[in-house]
Amino acid sequence: MALTRDEFSNAEAFLAAHPAVRAIDLLLPDLSGVLRGKRVDKSDLAGVYQRGLFLPGSMFALDVLGGAVQATGLGFDEGDADRACVPVPRTLYPTPWLGPGIAQLQVQMLDHDGGLFYGDPRHVLGAVLQRYAARGWQPVIAVELEFYLVDVERTPAGHAQPPKSRYTGRREARTQVSSMADLESVSDILAEIKATCEAQGVPTGAALAECGPNQWEVNLRHVDDALEACDQAIRFKRIVKGVAHRNGIEATFMAKPYGDAPGSGMHLHVSVLDRDGRNVFASDDVLGNDLLKQAAAGLLDTMADGMAIFAPNANSYRRLRPELYVPMNATWGYNNRGVAVRVPVSGSVDRRLEHRVSGADANPYLVAATVLAGMLHGIEKRLTPAAPLSGNAYTQRLTAPRLPADWPTALARFGASAFMGEYFGERFVTLYELTRRGEMQDFNARLTALDYSFYLEQV
Repeated sequence: MALTRDEFSNAEAFLAAHPAVRAIDLLLPDLSGVLRGKRVDKSDLAGVYQRGLFLPGSMFALDVLGGAVQATGLGFDEGDADRACVPVPRTLYPTPWLGPGIAQLQVQMLDHDGGLFYGDPRHVLGAVLQRYAARGWQPVIAVELEFYLVDVERTPAGHAQPPKSRYTGRREARTQVSSMADLESVSDILAEIKATCEAQGVPTGAALAECGPNQWEVNLRHVDDALEACDQAIRFKRIVKGVAHRNGIEATFMAKPYGDAPGSGMHLHVSVLDRDGRNVFASDDVLGNDLLKQAAAGLLDTMADGMAIFAPNANSYRRLRPELYVPMNATWGYNNRGVAVRVPVSGSVDRRLEHRVSGADANPYLVAATVLAGMLHGIEKRLTPAAPLSGNAYTQRLTAPRLPADWPTALARFGASAFMGEYFGERFVTLYELTRRGEMQDFNARLTALDYSFYLEQV
């Protein structure tokens, strides 16, 4: 995969247009999508474009709390060696919630020889896209992200809680799907999020109230560059969190912040353009043409292998509950939100697939890479999907494979997957599995209030 480098002339033009900028946040999303990096003075920016920002490769061996998993070999085994990180094109933007003096720029990691570092998720997606380019195809992606707005104060038990309504002063624990009253109560925050997205080149569509208390979904518009679409998703998550903090509350993309409310998902809408810019899935049939059905079959065939990507941490698996809009089996169908792969209502030229399994806590580059690889797997092998599902996907007796519903099972399936090794490379599969296992072991080793509640007096 050839790396497109951004030009410093673009940065010079940006700084000239934003003379108040004095520092730039250099952002490197890790395996979990957590932003790592440094803040540099604008006088240092030329050097970043010329030589790169030097960060250790162990940035991609971190658990979600920032601890390096030494078993990956990217820590002390190689002296915690630095690698150059170079700017990602078209990602230098102002950060309005931080004031006019701060901007941000995404970077991507190179290896010691100047090639692409295998552990950077952006490069993993880029390698999958090269397979599409070899066919003369270009995926088009739209990302939908759900999130909760929560109070900065926790409950006495340390749990998240909804913020108080600025209309009533009460904490609303009810569920009101698409409630306009709920939307009005935070309309200024949503408006600020949208304005900030415009300032950062993130094309947003509709915002709507979701099923949980102060849960929201924002749709990013379709983009014909999957890497850019995921760059935008990374910026969007930072925007939402930054704007929420500026307004005295918090935003979380945690998969399941409340035990009795729906979790937050990341849905991907995908179509594919040919060399002439035509959608290869276009069809008068609402279930699409043969290529769309083969792509759907590939997604279903590989879905269990990718579950460790779609559900990357311990909390992710708490989201997997029936009748809460989370698929439990590898199913597909038309206009059905209970299935894993949905063919949405559309015109004949706009046929696409919607992947509905991933949590909002997942890394968008890795989700997109897994989805696109699964589609190509089905097309290349000319797979045929099972019959599409209609009706309630949670109450029917399904013969479709059940998806891994716990972290250890998902990681074991991921690590042993020939499909993941073929598309992601064995070194990345090992790196990801070891990093996730390190976090899982650390999580399981910690005593919680539940340990005492269940066992202190009972056993």
